[in-house]
Amino acid sequence: MNLSEIESHLEKFRVGIAGAGGLGSNCAALLARSGVGTLVIADYDRVEKSNLSRQFYFAGQEGMMKTEAIRENLARIRPEANVIIHTKKLDRKNITQIFRDCHVIVEALDSSEMKEMFIEIVQSQLNRIPLVAGSGIAGWGKNEILKTRKIDETLYVCGDETSEVTDDLPPLAPRVVIVAAKQANTVVELLMKMK
Repeated sequence: MNLSEIESHLEKFRVGIAGAGGLGSNCAALLARSGVGTLVIADYDRVEKSNLSRQFYFAGQEGMMKTEAIRENLARIRPEANVIIHTKKLDRKNITQIFRDCHVIVEALDSSEMKEMFIEIVQSQLNRIPLVAGSGIAGWGKNEILKTRKIDETLYVCGDETSEVTDDLPPLAPRVVIVAAKQANTVVELLMKMK
């Protein structure tokens, strides 16, 4: 398949992204660049200056809702992409409604409690939809331990699955973007197998 054929195929699909921070914003940019037709992005935070070191936002966007800022940035990459935003905190009641029409879902949430709840809801209520989660992005180096692991037919985990973000082990752009790229690459691989 040439690039044009790949983009024609990918434009038919809808991908959900839960969280528009380091993983979610970078993954969204990569999926838009790849040609995914519709991105459904949910987040409730605002862009802060500290986010600029690893998230797909720019100086001057501080204070904007991340969903608004990412939609603006994706439009500069691929104006024809359909970017649907939900500026709200995800909970047990709205996850299914927001992501039910997606072909693949990306989990890019910050807290382990939110990650666990999100994965549980998707696996139990949207179990036909593949889910690509992120886990273990903190620090730098150690490229060899960043992996994509297939848990079952609908759950994939990208990252090292162990390094937790702390004050002494912050998330730095290189590892965050590598894991976001692994998530995006897994999404593209899954979509390329779909009709």
